[in-house]
Amino acid sequence: MKSNRAARNIAVLIILIANIGCDQISKNVIRENVGFYETISVIKNHVTITYVENTGAFLSIGSNLPGFLKTLILSIIPLIALMGGVIYVLVKKNLTLMSALALSFAIGGGIGNIYDRLIHGSVTDFLHINFGLFQTGIFNMADVSIMMGMIIFFIQSYNRQKSRLVKG
Repeated sequence: MKSNRAARNIAVLIILIANIGCDQISKNVIRENVGFYETISVIKNHVTITYVENTGAFLSIGSNLPGFLKTLILSIIPLIALMGGVIYVLVKKNLTLMSALALSFAIGGGIGNIYDRLIHGSVTDFLHINFGLFQTGIFNMADVSIMMGMIIFFIQSYNRQKSRLVKG
């Protein structure tokens, strides 16, 4: 049983490091090779790269907060929560593999964005998707990691609920 938990924890750490690494590498490539507000078409005008710096959170929420309050709400409190999440995933004995995977993706993405805020003072965003009725804001690979974690979590929750209905 302990070897399974050790293997799970190694997998969790690998996923965390991979998510943070991919996020930071992609952001560095953008910072070094794309001009600020420059737009590059990847797939016609459906997928574009536009380099922006987001001083707030999701969709720039909180970008106008005073300095200390912004640091507290957008960096310090989330960093404490993310570190608590890492400890939770590594220590929790009866956490399913899918839950550990979902949390690893979400936490890895969160750490990638917090790192940006603490080191650069803002989060580098660069991806935009536009398929007419479906359009995103500008986002980054950390946001993709967070969304993947949430999708995995919702799929697991749906499957768990479905199996309860079949059994019950």
